[in-house]
Amino acid sequence: MSLRQPSLRWQLVWRLSSLQAVFLTVLAILIVAALWVTGSFVSLQPEDETIDAIAQSIARGENGALTLSQTSALAARRAELPGLWFVVRDRSGATIAAGVVPQAYASIGGALDGIGQARFGSNLGGNLVPAARLQWVHSPVGEVQILTGVDGSVSTSRVIAAASIVFFSALLPLLVVTAIATLVAAPLVVRRAFSSLDSAVARAEEIDINRQGTRLPDEDVPREILPLVGAVNDALARLDEGYERQKRLFAHLAHEWRTPLAILQARLDGLPPSPLKERLFEDTVRLATLAEQFLDLQRLNYRFEPTSINLVDVARHVVSELAPLAIAANYEPCFQADEDAVEIFGDRVALERAVTNLVQNAIHHGGRRGGITVHVGRATGITVTDEGRGVPADERCRIFEPFHRLESRGKGFGLGLNLVQEIALLHGGEVYVMEGPRGGAVFRLSFPLAE
Repeated sequence: MSLRQPSLRWQLVWRLSSLQAVFLTVLAILIVAALWVTGSFVSLQPEDETIDAIAQSIARGENGALTLSQTSALAARRAELPGLWFVVRDRSGATIAAGVVPQAYASIGGALDGIGQARFGSNLGGNLVPAARLQWVHSPVGEVQILTGVDGSVSTSRVIAAASIVFFSALLPLLVVTAIATLVAAPLVVRRAFSSLDSAVARAEEIDINRQGTRLPDEDVPREILPLVGAVNDALARLDEGYERQKRLFAHLAHEWRTPLAILQARLDGLPPSPLKERLFEDTVRLATLAEQFLDLQRLNYRFEPTSINLVDVARHVVSELAPLAIAANYEPCFQADEDAVEIFGDRVALERAVTNLVQNAIHHGGRRGGITVHVGRATGITVTDEGRGVPADERCRIFEPFHRLESRGKGFGLGLNLVQEIALLHGGEVYVMEGPRGGAVFRLSFPLAE
């Protein structure tokens, strides 16, 4: 599986986290907006802008008196508020005023020096006193008390600054904590939801051509994935049924071939000797061998009860059986064993067939010269070596494929080595070919040893 494949688990985690973050952001914005509108959270007053502009424009003359500098901020507030008025007083009692100060505030003087900030205004008794704001603030000349009206608007920069304070002090920590909690909790929730699929994955890994009847479990599978599991199980059932039909067909054909072949061989025996009779007899033997190989392949599809097998006895028996054939083909058969017993668990008939096929392959392709050596060792398993032309490096994997032959005009059908590989795999082993010390082929058949 490619690492670039999208992960459904992390897609769900990401989408769940993103959706939760969006909902929390909207909720937090609505809450902050409600608090802002009601004045319970942040209160932006237009006079704050005016007081800041006045405070930054205060200076002190050579005689210590307060003076007023025409700053851009103050000019902007005067342009916005033509009736702007204010009174500035420091701790020493020095005062400076601008605009038309309402009569109600003109004589306040130092009566409110102990008040940090206050808001005034009244309409009692029909006497309208305009709203005003008093506040002690820092200025270039020190701390001053500013009294001014409350008209005007709040600038965009102040709104953005206030919103930033709200975001970074309240909203951002909430989102960070929620995001961390989501990233920690969401994978756990999704992993738990997908845990029921782990058993289905494990069962799917057991599906093999030699394990018919395997099905994916549907217990505790999420309802959304249950149709997929059911479809896979139905497909497996159809494959098992088709495979069983194919096995029965091949087994039936192999059995049916044996009867006419036996009749054909009997009739050939009654013919007088001739070159044509020898060629027909060789062709009949090839067909009989093909039928036996098909039967061997079908036998491998059925389970066997493994028993303790001595590879030394298996190899020695095969060599003794095929020695006359090898000698007649001008070979010198040789059997070698490092020890008396190399035990594995398996089926003796299948193992003898595998070694027989390797020795017969050496007889057919060994060049009809030199020796054929069968060696058995605990570390190496069974090794069959010939002194023929060997197997080209680019063909050493393909020769174990069914019906693959190095020579298109060879006498074999390309099933012998494939059968050896199937028997090796059935026993948990392997078979491979190497170059021999004298240029021939070395086939090594190895198995896990019996404990």
